[in-house]
Formats: sequence, C-alpha cells, structure tokens
Amino acid sequence: MTLAQKIAWDDTVLPFQLDNCDVRGRVARLDGVLDGILRQHNYPDPVEALIAEMALLTALIGQTISLRWKLSLQVQTKGAVRMIATDYYAPTADGEPARIRAYASFDADRLSDDVPFAQLGEGYFAIMIDQGEGTTPYQGITPIAGDSLMRCAEAYFAQSEQLPTRFKLSFGKSTEAGEAEHWRAGGIMIQHMPKASPHAQGGGSGEGGLLQPEDLVEGEDGENWGRANVLLDTAEELELIGPSVAPSDLLYRLFHEETPRIFDTQPVRFGCTCSEERVRQSLFIYSSKDIETMTTDEGRVTADCQFCGQHYDLDPATLGFEAGGDDA
Repeated sequence: MTLAQKIAWDDTVLPFQLDNCDVRGRVARLDGVLDGILRQHNYPDPVEALIAEMALLTALIGQTISLRWKLSLQVQTKGAVRMIATDYYAPTADGEPARIRAYASFDADRLSDDVPFAQLGEGYFAIMIDQGEGTTPYQGITPIAGDSLMRCAEAYFAQSEQLPTRFKLSFGKSTEAGEAEHWRAGGIMIQHMPKASPHAQGGGSGEGGLLQPEDLVEGEDGENWGRANVLLDTAEELELIGPSVAPSDLLYRLFHEETPRIFDTQPVRFGCTCSEERVRQSLFIYSSKDIETMTTDEGRVTADCQFCGQHYDLDPATLGFEAGGDDA
C-alpha cells in the first residue's frame, strides 16, 4: 500500500448496489474530516466517540439522498451529553466534495466511566432535510433506543421511512506508527430498495414496539435481506476502519456472490458555513438599543461558531437594522 492510495481512501463515500438481492449501500472512511471537527474543541473521549459515530452516520446517510443543500442529524437528550448536531452539505458542483461539520454540548460533571452511549439517556434522534430556498424542510424523529447511535438510525429508517436499513461501523483513535494519535472511522450502510418495502402495520419487534428492519420484509425479499445482513456481519473492524483494505476490495470480499456494482466515489471534507455576513444577518432584526445589551465590557459584540470555533468581533454601531456604516 502506498501513501497515495491510503490518502485516496480516506474521507470518501463509495456507493454500491447488490443486484442479486435488491440492496443498495455505501462504504465510508473518515480521517481528516474528524480531525477538522474535533481539533477546535477539547471534548472528553466519550463525547469524541459519540461525535465520531454521528459524523460517520451523517456521511453515509447524506450520500444516499438526492440532496440539493443540507442534511442534519441531531440528538437531544436528558443525559450528560445534552446534544449532538451534525450537518452534511451536498456538493455544489460535479467533482466537488460534500462537507460535514459537527459539535456537541455536555455537562462534564455528569459524565461517567460507562460506555459513550450511556452518556445520553432519554431523548430523541432526528433527521432533517433542507433542500434550500423555496422548499419546506422535512424532519423525522424517533426515540433514543438500542445500544448505539447506529441502532437509533436503523430504528429511524424503519419507523419513519419504512426502509430496511443496517449499519456496521468502526471508529476509534488510530495509533499507526509514525503518526500522531487521531480519530478514524469507517463503516458500511445497506438499505433495501424502496420499492420492495411494504407498509408495516402495528407495532414492531424493537425496544418500546419500534419497527426494526426485519419487520419490513418477508418472503423472497426477506431471504435476500437476511443474506445481505449475514454477509455484512462478517466485516471486521480493521477492514472497516482501514487503511490496509480498499473500500472496493472490502465490498468484493463481502458481497462478491451478490454481484456488486460500484459507482463513483464521493469525497467529503470538514467544512463550516459560518461567516461574518451570516452573523450580521442574524442580528439585523435588532434595534440599536437591543444591540447595546449584547456588547462586552470593551464595547464590542462577539460571537463564536459552535461548529468550527471561529470568533467574530464586531462594532455594535454597524449591527442591527439601524446600523450606520461598515465595521472599523
């Protein structure tokens, strides 16, 4: 394996289809994306692990949607980790990368030595799709359930979309020789083609009666789905996270009997949409008297982006609908 090959596999999503079992899927590898997300913050390890899992899910799910603008995943809970938010921005042109950003809010004194998912508690998992100006955003919500964010995402697709969907994920701190320790993540998503998914009636077999993927398929479709799942479960953690096995090689190793078809790889990068202009726009609704209440002791208005850590320092005289001129 050459360094160029390794770099080419990182921060990509590879779409595929299994023609013999009517299943589509994605393979994702994240490396620099996670570094971009996490280096601006000093998150404890359990919080970083949850963000890594959420970012990986976001990359996999975002690439399955005919997205014109933004997909967002969000977890809101009553636990030590109160919120995790991620955004996936569709490529602006052919050949351009998609962009991902993420952040979390948490109570440090409530974090425990338990597994990362245990830091969440009661709450909900949501997926929001915004196709841009002139469209109505879509939002689907499912309760926090199972033993991972991955299981929450599976429950969402079964419950809200009635699409059988499975994930196999791996993420952790890489300790490769000659490199600084950093987070890596990799995973596979498989999904039964929509036309094969019946409308399920009544409760499901999951926690609290939630629908599960297997509740949505029967007969030949169920057999095909079960076979794809058995093959998916043979994927090993090191194969998923790389860097020694190319995503295409992994797919052929797992699914060669299902006639996999591989499509163009989608690069993904860390990217934030914050800007001084957006901060100014958000404050335009306020009067000069309102703006006065927001100033610091030094007579400035400041704002920090929770996603990327960018700090904005603005002259209050230039803010709000009564602003008199440009910032000094």
